[in-house]
Amino acid sequence: MYEQILYEVDDPVATITLNRPEALNAWTTRMGAEVRHAVAQAEKDANVVGIVITGAGRGFCAGADMNMLSGISEGGAQEGVPEELQADPGDPSWGADFRGEYTYLMSVPKPIIAAINGPVAGMGVPIALACDLRFMGEEAVFTTSFSQRGLIGEWGIAWLLPRLAGSAVALDLMFSARKVKGPEAKELGIVNRVLPAADVAKAAQDYIRELAATASPTSMAIMKRQVYQQLHAGLGPAEKEAQKLMVESFGRPDFKEGVQSYLQRRPPSFERI
Repeated sequence: MYEQILYEVDDPVATITLNRPEALNAWTTRMGAEVRHAVAQAEKDANVVGIVITGAGRGFCAGADMNMLSGISEGGAQEGVPEELQADPGDPSWGADFRGEYTYLMSVPKPIIAAINGPVAGMGVPIALACDLRFMGEEAVFTTSFSQRGLIGEWGIAWLLPRLAGSAVALDLMFSARKVKGPEAKELGIVNRVLPAADVAKAAQDYIRELAATASPTSMAIMKRQVYQQLHAGLGPAEKEAQKLMVESFGRPDFKEGVQSYLQRRPPSFERI
């Protein structure tokens, strides 16, 4: 079914690998549909606690495929999505803000990590930013590139990037399209961890495994919704919502297991979702 990605589940991690290494994993309509379909599969799989998205070869995603962009500039039709790849991952109750081309990733109730093993540019940037965490190779390069193609801040980057790095940094990176390597990206708050490129995917997978061993999947799903939805809210409403959610958590088996495992000095055994 998949032609441009690889999908593998190694309990408790689902790994989605963008697989056009000869083109630095340049994004196509089909690749986007395949990623969406694979995310939907991982979301439904109770064996999967978290998802890692990475790239094959030496790149993460070099942006939109230039042949696709050339066709658009000449007024051609974009490639359609095959019926068997139609999928709608994420929680529609979050509302339209989280049903976008890539922002649907934010409403998937499982942690998603972008393992940026190599260059990430253009369209690849909002894909990485829509993931919950980003691990990046030391020599990997981040560039928005839109201004150099006569484009604008695409696919929600003008909302996502300022919330990670502030408006001045976001505008600098969008205006100049300058190239930022892993250490600076971490300093700017764009990525969480910087490692040798060869270690990035494994580090992300190991992080998910650690979460599976120690954290409640239900708690993480609720926390993810709290963080993203409350970016729109004030402190008062956010605190009120947290109080309601806390009371609800007291009635769940995971709360009892969390307390008992702590008192008994053993690893917790939480229910997967």
